Amino acid sequence: MGRKSLKETRRLEIIKVFYQVAKKEGYENTSIAKIAKVMDINPSLIIHYFETKEGLTYELIDHILDRYLLIYTIKNKGKATLADIQGTIEMLFSKKWNLLFDDGLFYTFYALAFREKKIKLKYKLILDALRNGLALMIEQCNEQHITNVENPQVTADFIFVLVDGAYFYLSMESDKKAYLDRLAYYKQKAYDALSISSVKAVSAPVC
Repeated sequence: MGRKSLKETRRLEIIKVFYQVAKKEGYENTSIAKIAKVMDINPSLIIHYFETKEGLTYELIDHILDRYLLIYTIKNKGKATLADIQGTIEMLFSKKWNLLFDDGLFYTFYALAFREKKIKLKYKLILDALRNGLALMIEQCNEQHITNVENPQVTADFIFVLVDGAYFYLSMESDKKAYLDRLAYYKQKAYDALSISSVKAVSAPVC
């Protein structure tokens, strides 16, 4: 693969700073001027790359998708293993997944999706891509007789319904133990849907 161009590198730098500023001050309070001040550059440079705050927002949502898709790491392409699918489930129901993108911004953009068709389409792309990625992994595991899931797409959708619902509900939970207990419960339901053992169950010593 070739090296990224200076333009691509600078665009990504701006997107990342936009995310940090919006995370700290809120999306509505974030402006191109504030981003430029943090980066110590002229606002016109940001406008050169993105033209408007809305354009920058669209690029950030695309960046969200790229980050979320990092959960699908398969060592042998086309041959997902039990460890691969277990690792994916563990990631989905972990703080690492929840911290991939700030909840406040995620739900801010989600709300904007009801007013802006383009953002709605981008969010739908994210949700579909995540479900399709998991369905593909389940299909590969079926082919190797690791799983025996009748409908990988429906099962993948069910697991992400669990994920989405879990984090929406648990974002209101302030009791750490209750949070972890409920998260573990939802995770086990995902394992049950796949009819495979959890990582904890696999690693448990034999008495």
